[in-house]
Amino acid sequence: MAATIRDVARLAGVSPSTVSRALSLPGMVNAATRARVAAAVEQLGYEPNRAARGLITGRTGTIGLVVPDLANPFFSSVTKGVQARARRHDVAVFVADTDEDPAAEAGLVRALSKQVDGVVLCSPRASDEELAAIAQDTTVVLVNRTAAGLPGITYDNEGGMRQAVAHLVALGHQRIAWVGGPVTSWSTQHRGLGLRNAVEELRVKLAPVGNFAPTYEGGMAAADQVVATGATAVVAYNDLVAIGLLARLHARGISVPGELSVVGVDDIAMSRMARPALTTVRLPKQEAGRIAVELLLAMLDDPDSPAASAGTHGELHGELIVRDSTGPAPHN
Repeated sequence: MAATIRDVARLAGVSPSTVSRALSLPGMVNAATRARVAAAVEQLGYEPNRAARGLITGRTGTIGLVVPDLANPFFSSVTKGVQARARRHDVAVFVADTDEDPAAEAGLVRALSKQVDGVVLCSPRASDEELAAIAQDTTVVLVNRTAAGLPGITYDNEGGMRQAVAHLVALGHQRIAWVGGPVTSWSTQHRGLGLRNAVEELRVKLAPVGNFAPTYEGGMAAADQVVATGATAVVAYNDLVAIGLLARLHARGISVPGELSVVGVDDIAMSRMARPALTTVRLPKQEAGRIAVELLLAMLDDPDSPAASAGTHGELHGELIVRDSTGPAPHN
């Protein structure tokens, strides 16, 4: 039969309540008692929860994941990847949502750092300096972001944008609008850079519209400005924005792709369900979450490992998925 808390208490010479405190609130139990309980736990193979193992290993068996907006399917997919890989390692995940508030990130990470072994920060909006300060409190791995001295997983945003622009140019489009996301978003900056480089290389014109919320409503808000540019195609910051564009264009009676082609980024499930189905740059979202967990656990096991080296990053590549929202430019 599996050992019980009473068995541990009997072997350690303490009460069951003391064993419980030693496992869940070790700061309330003196070091000598904690050591006896730990020895009894190990001898009996008692594993009621991660707290027991943590008493022996010094680890909580939990990690944190901080995302800007769980309502965005991109972050939900990354979360699924994180949870799946963490589960394989018998590690629990605490998830926190900043609601796109950069000021909330540091506070959330510091709160989590008291309860977890390390934190995966997905698409953080904080500055490099703020991220460096956060990393002083706990082990951090970034997803979809680079910052000096911090390891992480990124996407080849420039390559993805070049695929999108090359596709549109091949369809005859010569003026392409760009709907950016949050100003503080690393992805906005790098996707915008990739787009500018691609239009320059392929000798077409770019019509930047501005920065909008990375949501369906953000796309709705941007649509009229996109039409006013006279562009025959538009690349949106993400699929949610692109789907919002489709909705507003439909409401205005503007044919997609007959009058205006639309491209998104991410390839969330809804992009296939949109009408017309959305052409998009597919990003390996769950894979990023899985790799981030492996990187974080490697750093926790060996802080001096190559994985923990400053500036170590992995880059994942996107793939253009052509669907019904793009077509030949009008009059071509």
